[in-house]
Amino acid sequence: MKRILLMAVMAVAVSVVSAQGLGLRGGVNMSNFAGDGMEDTKMLTGFHLGLDYEIAVAPDFYFAPGLLFSTKGAKDEWSEDGGTIEAKTILNYLEVPLNLVYKPLLGEGNLIVAFGPYLGYGIGGKNKMEFSGGGASASIEEDVNFGSGDEDNFKALDMGANISFGYMFAGGLSIQLNTQLGLINISPSEDDADAVKNTGFGLGLGYRF
Repeated sequence: MKRILLMAVMAVAVSVVSAQGLGLRGGVNMSNFAGDGMEDTKMLTGFHLGLDYEIAVAPDFYFAPGLLFSTKGAKDEWSEDGGTIEAKTILNYLEVPLNLVYKPLLGEGNLIVAFGPYLGYGIGGKNKMEFSGGGASASIEEDVNFGSGDEDNFKALDMGANISFGYMFAGGLSIQLNTQLGLINISPSEDDADAVKNTGFGLGLGYRF
């Protein structure tokens, strides 16, 4: 599966160099974890940045693969020993969205409705924990380990679905609201009770050349 994802990344990169309809994308992510035992986690603010391109497949319809750097994760907070502990998990992904885009004329620009799958591969991350209270503070930070072993924190492969709505102005500038739903377990544990999936939404700007 890792080889398939790397081949997809290379294909997107090569196509972007030669294709018309190149677009830049960037914005804010609000991500969280879904699964049993994750009910108390809170959304973590991150970002996404990358590019995509559009290939016309029918009137007003386009196939739009892309290549993004995206941060995901979650945070939690609880009281302990007279203080407050805040824990954050930050996961860095290289993502390949494969969207079908419906872009009819609306006013002087275009309505944007996009949906499709995405493939993601974890390339780094941090587990952070901060304690504050009683006039004292302390922090711990460690790298996230990706893999399927007992010592690993998360599986590297992520896969899910995208749904986006937005508007592209006449000059090529666009704004989009994106919802993302992870469909596979990223926890190394084989126990269904420990399953963890990425979920969240984002707001971004884009520019189509």
